[in-house]
Amino acid sequence: MILLLSSTSEAIGGQSRAAMPLVEAAMSHLAVGIGVIGVAAITWGMVCGVIKWIGLEWTNFQRRDVGVLREQLRRHLGFYLLLGLEFLVAADIIETLMSPTLEHLAILGGIVVIRTVISYGLNWELSQSASHTGVSES
Repeated sequence: MILLLSSTSEAIGGQSRAAMPLVEAAMSHLAVGIGVIGVAAITWGMVCGVIKWIGLEWTNFQRRDVGVLREQLRRHLGFYLLLGLEFLVAADIIETLMSPTLEHLAILGGIVVIRTVISYGLNWELSQSASHTGVSES
């Protein structure tokens, strides 16, 4: 009976050990995918922002007031930066979970602190610009 239980647990343990590389590969791909989404969000926001900025400069060149529109553009760019940073932090967390060494944890901690400070600064600046211009948060 004990021999049967030990051989069964070894068989189950052997199957779970064999599945670990698959789980690690899937988590690695997931982290890369989430990181790509973060980069795509930042890139999309910047591309749209540049297009809007060119339009604003053309409007400004025609001697029309674009102050409120510039603030909206800044908020638009800030939103996409924050969104992308959140995805990149999530990808870093998943990567660290895959190999939780002290070095990886220290690097992740530094990245999270830096990105948190950037996110906090962007959020503060966006809220200040919205309160000064009377633009509602969207």
